[in-house]
Amino acid sequence: MMAVAPPVRAAAPASLPAPVQAALDQSGVADGASAFLVLPLDGGALQLARHEDAPMNPASAMKLLTTYAALATLGPGYHWHTQVYASRRPVEGRLDGDLIVRGDGDPGLVIERWWLLVQRLRALGIKDIRGDLVLDRSRYAPDVDAGPSLDGNDLRPYNVAPDALLINFKTLSLDFVPDPAARVARIVPTPQLDGVSLAGQVPLAGNACGDWKAQLKADFTHPHAPVFRGSYPAACGEKTWHVSLLSPDEYALATFRALWRGAGGTLRGKVREGRAGAGALLLAEQESRPLAELVRDINKNSNNVMARQLFLSLGDGPGPAAAEPASAAGREPQSTLRSIAAVQGWLEQQGLRLPGLVLENGSGLSRQERISAAGLGRLLVHAWNSAQMPDFVASLPQPGIDGTMKNRATAARAAFVKTGTLAEVRAVAGYVFAASGHRYAVVALINDPHAEAAQAVHDAFIEWVWREG
Repeated sequence: MMAVAPPVRAAAPASLPAPVQAALDQSGVADGASAFLVLPLDGGALQLARHEDAPMNPASAMKLLTTYAALATLGPGYHWHTQVYASRRPVEGRLDGDLIVRGDGDPGLVIERWWLLVQRLRALGIKDIRGDLVLDRSRYAPDVDAGPSLDGNDLRPYNVAPDALLINFKTLSLDFVPDPAARVARIVPTPQLDGVSLAGQVPLAGNACGDWKAQLKADFTHPHAPVFRGSYPAACGEKTWHVSLLSPDEYALATFRALWRGAGGTLRGKVREGRAGAGALLLAEQESRPLAELVRDINKNSNNVMARQLFLSLGDGPGPAAAEPASAAGREPQSTLRSIAAVQGWLEQQGLRLPGLVLENGSGLSRQERISAAGLGRLLVHAWNSAQMPDFVASLPQPGIDGTMKNRATAARAAFVKTGTLAEVRAVAGYVFAASGHRYAVVALINDPHAEAAQAVHDAFIEWVWREG
């Protein structure tokens, strides 16, 4: 029997509340470039609808659709499985062949879990790998990461492309730690990357913090030997700069070599792409954290590449077979087109009508994706009335507490709200627990050249729902 979305009480078009309208006027956002929606979830009296049917770019608020669809179709206990094979049987700690790592699209294969996999291999007694490190990315269709990044800034981690063997988001984190006595800032890299040469310190300066990255005068022309020609302001305290310097193959090799050497092993070969053949020997398997935990990382921190990897997994559809590692090799490669079709099919099955919906990668890091405030509102109401509600709501940032809302004190911490940010786009969508005790689904979208100045608009909107709802 087809599931039907719960009825949504229609909210008549209305003028914006005075504090919201005042903030909108001050921001310079044009009339008609914003949309607002308030829907009661438990009989509350507050309602608002303004330009709610206009398809707009939601930026990262599109992650709401991806994560809810994943929880509903894959299930909160879904896992990914990274497998390691040997091209021939190791003998007395020596592998006279290749070590093959087959990726399953795990969105959360961070450096700690990569380390655990290395430790497991060493515990098997393997020490000397004479062949190559072979990366099996056949889980994804070849064109998954095709095309340029959104803004051409490929050093930024938010532009990292999906990878069936995504390790630590392909990111190097550089902590700058002031040492006033030595008049330097220590540079602490995480993770260690074999073959990457990095200075251990930069001069400490007395300047105001300001644009501290610009003051460092970084030169990443040679990614294996980044250089900082400037200084670091002591007034900044400790700061972290996340960069993506290496190609996926280089990053996999650099992290594996460093961890393998640290575990007492040697690798004599190079890195290359390939596949685990029929005769390959399974050595170890790394199970991901469950989906219910990973959606929190995705929504609270608005992690784009994690969302894109999750979106690609939606093409497998529901059912226990999707979580069985043994079936991974025989399944059709995951692709964006398969996932778009799967999401659209699921929406139809649920009776969720989202006119104007345009999907590209499911993360919101897109200039093409579109959804209306009404569409997001229907999705939020449907999720609230679903079995996935606890995991879904818990994944959203809370104002003044965590994630992308940590530094926003609106609604006295009584909200769970996903944010969205792109050039000329700002969005918030989620739930407000009003002071009255009533609960509301809320959506506010802005697509305008002045959107960057409109954060106060959304804060005033959420605060108004909390106070008046």
